[in-house]
This record gives sequence, C-alpha cells and structure tokens, in this order.
Amino acid sequence: QIEYSILTAEISKATFGMTPSEYKEMKNLKRENLRDHMTDLELIFSMLGERATTEITQTENSKGLNKLKQDAKDGGTIAGDAKKALEKKTGKKVSTNENYLDAPENKKRLK
Repeated sequence: QIEYSILTAEISKATFGMTPSEYKEMKNLKRENLRDHMTDLELIFSMLGERATTEITQTENSKGLNKLKQDAKDGGTIAGDAKKALEKKTGKKVSTNENYLDAPENKKRLK
C-alpha cells in the first residue's frame, strides 16, 4: 500500500505538478475522493499517466521501488506533456479548483 501511494504521487507530480494530497488541498477537499471531484480532462490525463506507467513497467519488466518510481515519473511526464500541449492549444488550464460534483448538471452534459 505504501509503494502504491508513493508511485501514485510520482505519477501525479509528473502529470499535474502536484501530489494527490496537494491536489485535494487545491480543490478544498477534506475526506472526499479526489477522482469524484475531477473533471473529465483531469481524469483522462490521470488515467493516461497511470496507463503509460503500466505499459513502461510491463515492457521493461521493471523490478524494485527505485525503478518503479522512475517508470512512474516517465509515465506521468507523458501525460503531463500531453496536458501542457492541450493547455497551450486551448489557452485553458486542465487542473482547476472546480469540483465536478459541485458543477451544475447542465455543465456536466455534452452539448
């Protein structure tokens, strides 16, 4: 469980520039689940970082915490680079203090 938390934090730092606990703080969350309060784009980039990390780890048959941490940084960087490219193209930040569950229902639906 500790290793999972460490690796998740590495992916998040590389993707969003902050750990999950810092992200929760930005969104003003206490005990709520962070993912429940992420926008679609935040979830997509989070999942990209996780999946890229898994792909790297499996391809390289990584073992040991240090190697897995490096894989997590690399996977998160892939997602972070994609996030930055989208932000540059749209001029909008992906990471916001907006909470998906607090958003009005009409903003959640695709038009």
